Amino acid sequence: MAQKSSPSTTHFGFEDVPESEKQQRVDEVFRSVAARYDIMNDVMSAGLHRVWKDIFVTMAAPPRTLAYRHLDVAGGSGDIVLRLLAAGGPQVTSVLSDINGDMLAVGRERIDKAGLGARVEVCEANAEALPFGDRCFDLVTIAFGIRNVPRIDVALGEFYRVLRPGGRFLCLEFSTVDVPLLDKLYDLYSFNVIPRLGSLIAGDEAAYRYLVESIRRFPDAERFATMIGGAGFARVSARPLSGGIVAIHSGWRL
Repeated sequence: MAQKSSPSTTHFGFEDVPESEKQQRVDEVFRSVAARYDIMNDVMSAGLHRVWKDIFVTMAAPPRTLAYRHLDVAGGSGDIVLRLLAAGGPQVTSVLSDINGDMLAVGRERIDKAGLGARVEVCEANAEALPFGDRCFDLVTIAFGIRNVPRIDVALGEFYRVLRPGGRFLCLEFSTVDVPLLDKLYDLYSFNVIPRLGSLIAGDEAAYRYLVESIRRFPDAERFATMIGGAGFARVSARPLSGGIVAIHSGWRL
């Protein structure tokens, strides 16, 4: 008798779970913290996340005079979309996508408040199965979201598929600290302070413990760059920031 194949597993923080279970658990995390997500980002990073995102958008360099279509995956609260539209000209448009409706509601409110609703399409979408045609975007971005995707290789393939030839993929994600002493201080802060802040500010310590653990399980910059290249991207690069706390990854569809 043929043996039944065991279900594929992935990680949810330090826990191994079936791939089919991870997305639901991630959704629960972000549903819990959506309303306080931006405040927690400021507190956890002492405002550094704003600097990282500004550098990220500067690297994207949206045009000032040309039509340009941008997709932000796992864009939630709209931070990247708002920055990119401010940096580009009036013909730059964005699709803000996220699998979590609670996070998208925060982003939609911020975009409407900024008066940019006409230039942004809001779409509830799974990064592993994007509801867009082939070769229809000039830029695909994802910031602090790729490590929450159950099948990263599948998502990278989708990003490649929806980009036009000559289009660019940019990813801002936590990475591996490689500065002596800073790595120890970073671990101490991450595992002891961030979950407590999550409890005090967002009312969910477990969610922020997961987020810390998910960072440690994510591939380092070199390994992730190899994954990006494996999806078909060319001229792949990684730019570490703040001693490797985060890195900006870039790849082109040529």
